[in-house]
Amino acid sequence: MTDAVVAALWRHPVKGFTPEPLTAARLPTGGWFPGDRMFAVEDGPSGFDRAAPEHLPKQRFTVLMRTAEVAGVRTRFDDAARVLHVSAGGHRPLAVHIDDPASRAAFEAWLAAVLGDAVAGPLKLVSAEGLDHRFMDHPLGRLSILNLASVRDFEARVGRPVDPLRFRANVWVQGWPAWIENDGAGRELILGGARLTGVKPIVRCAATHVDPATAERDFDLVPALFEQYGHRWCGLYATIADGGPVRIGDRLEMR
Repeated sequence: MTDAVVAALWRHPVKGFTPEPLTAARLPTGGWFPGDRMFAVEDGPSGFDRAAPEHLPKQRFTVLMRTAEVAGVRTRFDDAARVLHVSAGGHRPLAVHIDDPASRAAFEAWLAAVLGDAVAGPLKLVSAEGLDHRFMDHPLGRLSILNLASVRDFEARVGRPVDPLRFRANVWVQGWPAWIENDGAGRELILGGARLTGVKPIVRCAATHVDPATAERDFDLVPALFEQYGHRWCGLYATIADGGPVRIGDRLEMR
């Protein structure tokens, strides 16, 4: 039995775009981390069908793996007002009324102007709200956990800072030994008032090569992971077996 504590909670309302910090969340049984990856922006037709949603490759959307410039766009979703606030340097900010087709179309045109030749287009904002679906990188990953000790161990080995935000995880934990999460598949996890099941280590991609503050590809992180450890993992996917509340400072126990 190995304990840690929750150091931070994050949601990413629009896949690939700005993380939003939380102090607490209520995890739904069999569901997804609240407010996470509810929306995505297609870069050309993705094949997403709300009537029959299926997991799709991340490359069909505007994500950091293929478009580093996405990190230069700042987003914030106001749940109560149903408004997505967006901004980018050199462009006027925009308030996108998610339920208004004209407002969504204005956002798509705005984003196409911001990203320019970095995208193929056409861009289209799509939603998984109300569905048993989210725009996750893995179909079984209902939430993601990042062990900060693993990030610190990696930093020490490569001799440079590594911002944990590069990994875009929902739950940051401290107190676990470095890399214990690599053995978390099938393990029971008690997170605050919820019970999770570990699914698999998270295989990292070129999205982690992008500095989330500068939108520059400044570090070949995935090859460095493999060089140091012989794998490309950092983090753990989990499912929510029994829902419940979680907040910063709660205990995370791996059994």
